[in-house]
Amino acid sequence: MAKTGGYSRAVTGSPLDALQFALDRNSPVPLYYQLAQQLEAAIEHGTLAPGNLLGNEIDLSVRLGLSRPTVRQAIQSLVDKGLLVRRRGVGTQVVHSQVKRPLELSSLYDDLESAGQGPTTQVVRNEGVPATADVAAALGVPEGSEVTLLERLRSTHGQPVAFLCNYLPANLLALDTPRLESTGLYRMLRTAGITLHSARQTIGARSATSEEATRLDEKEGAALLTMQRTAYDDTGRAVEYGTHIYRASRYAFDFQLLVRP
Repeated sequence: MAKTGGYSRAVTGSPLDALQFALDRNSPVPLYYQLAQQLEAAIEHGTLAPGNLLGNEIDLSVRLGLSRPTVRQAIQSLVDKGLLVRRRGVGTQVVHSQVKRPLELSSLYDDLESAGQGPTTQVVRNEGVPATADVAAALGVPEGSEVTLLERLRSTHGQPVAFLCNYLPANLLALDTPRLESTGLYRMLRTAGITLHSARQTIGARSATSEEATRLDEKEGAALLTMQRTAYDDTGRAVEYGTHIYRASRYAFDFQLLVRP
């Protein structure tokens, strides 16, 4: 049902059938924004699933009792966020919801899998390299000593989400490329008997370089989230140092803040 200024309009013939839209014409909030927010919530909660078709803008404007420019603006705002895609001859289609990751010591693979996002991994590099000064300081090894470098592209629903760069002490565990492409690094650490205990983490943001934009299917200069993390096992040994970048259009960190007693 679409509700516009005191009356409701049935929405039929698409996955929108299951939704109730509350569109208040008397509100100072623009109608396109009200519609976009409610569509985004439906995607986030799974009511509108990846692959669902919303129909074209003319159909949506008629079904919702809104002008075509209003519907177009709402859809474009979600296209810009990467939640919807326009397909010629098909219409508007749901691509995915934004990944919202809890800020805790967990792996991206496990979080995506738990959220039903269907993660896939492409291993770009898996080799021994000399430790730079930053890597050596993070892992507590001599500068220039050999460490293992992993570079992986993590995707969901066929779309890249993050590029992960991890350094581990040499000979910490066997890092088989096929296994890295079918599971997460932290899961492999746990299987090897390494118990993760704590981590130091820094989150930031910057613009994508040309190479990063190509890799993540973004425009050059697009917003990226960054994360640096050093993880320690239950003996206090540094077992992993990661520098990761995430598409801000598809990814967010979720914080829970508590008041100190």
